[in-house]
Amino acid sequence: MSQFPPEVHRLIDSALSEDQTFNDPTTQALVPPEIRGVGMLRAKAHGILAGVDVAAAVFQRVDAALDMRTLMADGSTLVPGDDIASVEGPAGSILRAERIALNFMQRMSGIASETNRYVQAVQGCRSRIVDTRKTAPGMRFLDKYAVRMGGGYNHRLNLADGILIKDNHIQALRSQELSLTEIIQLALARASHTIKVEVEVETLEETKEAVEAGAHIIMLDNMSPDLMRQAMELIDGRAVVEASGGITMGTVRAVAETGVDLISIGGLTHSPTALDISLDLEFN
Repeated sequence: MSQFPPEVHRLIDSALSEDQTFNDPTTQALVPPEIRGVGMLRAKAHGILAGVDVAAAVFQRVDAALDMRTLMADGSTLVPGDDIASVEGPAGSILRAERIALNFMQRMSGIASETNRYVQAVQGCRSRIVDTRKTAPGMRFLDKYAVRMGGGYNHRLNLADGILIKDNHIQALRSQELSLTEIIQLALARASHTIKVEVEVETLEETKEAVEAGAHIIMLDNMSPDLMRQAMELIDGRAVVEASGGITMGTVRAVAETGVDLISIGGLTHSPTALDISLDLEFN
């Protein structure tokens, strides 16, 4: 991820501003600018690495004189004690950048690690683990990048990436006396030829109606594995099938064994547990 889109650069600047990185009285009072050191970024837990390039960008933004050397690439498997990267230069600059660099790496590595656990849980099945738009505000590009580093795949990046007819869209149009078939056909008629139309269904009746109306993707929402298997028989390969809603580590294997193409899990990005990574400052 050597090239960042503008929103990532803005996000880094916003994080540094929020932390008042360039107005640090502790470092200003206690750490003379001539003191140099080496910061070792180390794993303290098992997991999957993501965000090392973002950390490098943070250190460079704080002080262009800092020299960061990446020792492990994003997507690597971490064990406690692994040296991920080193950053060398003015100790004060390393200290100012430390927290923000770690915040990005710990969150992103936590997402990658959780994603990988789900990927491993469905190994041998055809299902892909995908994320959702349930990301931290401003963090979507990095959150979704971290999912990919964990072996998962991305659903829509934003609203512009496709038509997804969810329950509230359906209720709004049913208030205008449109059937589910009419809603799907309206979307298909108005969509660009490059846009897929996906519809969320909750029952077998809705599933049958959606596939016969020509939806490209059908989302089985909060269905049990038994109900999903029946839905898969109804769909019979005529649409891509996504399972969603309340899927956990304890249920994901059973969901995958129904044969669905995609399993979307909001928890990958809306409530990740940060992976423990530290920065140890060392001096010659």
